[in-house]
Amino acid sequence: MSTLNTTGKVTKKKLRVGRGIGSGKGKTSGRGVKGQKSRSGVSIKSFEGGQMPLYRRLPKRGFNAIKRYQVSIAIMNLEKIQSYIDEKTINSSDLINISLLKKLKLINKNSQKLKILGTGDIKDKINIETDLISKSAMKKLEKSGGTVKLKK
Repeated sequence: MSTLNTTGKVTKKKLRVGRGIGSGKGKTSGRGVKGQKSRSGVSIKSFEGGQMPLYRRLPKRGFNAIKRYQVSIAIMNLEKIQSYIDEKTINSSDLINISLLKKLKLINKNSQKLKILGTGDIKDKINIETDLISKSAMKKLEKSGGTVKLKK
C-alpha cells in the first residue's frame, strides 16, 4: 500500500462555472461584464494596453548573412562619364578607374567594384579600367576608339 495518499482527498474537485447564483461562479462565470475579454475564443497575446510591447522594446540581435557578404558595386553610365569630361572634372587622357572616381568623390567611397553601363553616347576616346561592363557599353567604347581593361 502507498503511503503518499493517506490524507483522504488530495485531488481538488474542478470548479464548474456558470451553474447558478448559489455556486458563486454563476451567470458571467467570473469574467466580469461585457467587453472583449468576457467573450469566448479571445486571447490578446502580447497586447499590453497600448504600451510598447516587450517584443518591440527589445533590440534586434543577430546578423543577416546576405548583407554581410554583399559586394557594393558602383554603377556609372557612359553619358555620366561624358558629362564629367565636358565639365572637365575628368580628363579624357586619364585612365578612368574606381580609385580615380573615389578620389574625385564621383562614386561612394565604400564601393568595392565598378560597373560601366551603356546609356548615352561617348564622344571622346577614353581608357577605362573596370570590374564589370555591359555589352552595349563595350561596343560604344570600342566604336569611339577607347580601350577597356577588365580586372579579374
